[in-house]
Amino acid sequence: MNTTDHSTSQTAYLAGGCFWGMEELVRVISGVLETEVGYTGGATPDARYEQVKTGKTGHAESLKIVFNPQQLSYRHLLFEFFRLHNPTTRHQQGNDIGTQYRSAIFYLDDEQQRTAEEVIRTIDTSGDWKAKVVTEVVPFKEFYRAEEYHQKYLIKNRGGYTCHYIRRMNLGEE
Repeated sequence: MNTTDHSTSQTAYLAGGCFWGMEELVRVISGVLETEVGYTGGATPDARYEQVKTGKTGHAESLKIVFNPQQLSYRHLLFEFFRLHNPTTRHQQGNDIGTQYRSAIFYLDDEQQRTAEEVIRTIDTSGDWKAKVVTEVVPFKEFYRAEEYHQKYLIKNRGGYTCHYIRRMNLGEE
């Protein structure tokens, strides 16, 4: 990843299960400049892992993604997101179960919301997933950066657990 030039970058906030596996796959996508894992979507201020893992904070384990839109469009980033997790299981990815592992897109503006809804419609009609997408599309409120030991976890812990992998799917993408 390169140093971020914020004058030419955009930010996305996505949740698709355990943030370790999400970050490991997203950080290497061409056009991604930075990733950070954290918590968003809930009501508990300054959430920490010990709270979030209980499923009682309303937060999801999430990924903040800073990307260069001239190299990677938000639309294409969302298609990649839908390849690396199962968006048809409510509150679950692999063995991870609970609202903190839900699939969600936290949009920053009307354009991100429209794009997310359009991509979901495209995926639902593609037939690549055998069930309908249950990914939440909700306004972004606040992101609480996870503890340092969670950042780039699978780089620091090569044998660490992940249920994420990239599915070779068309997903109706043009």
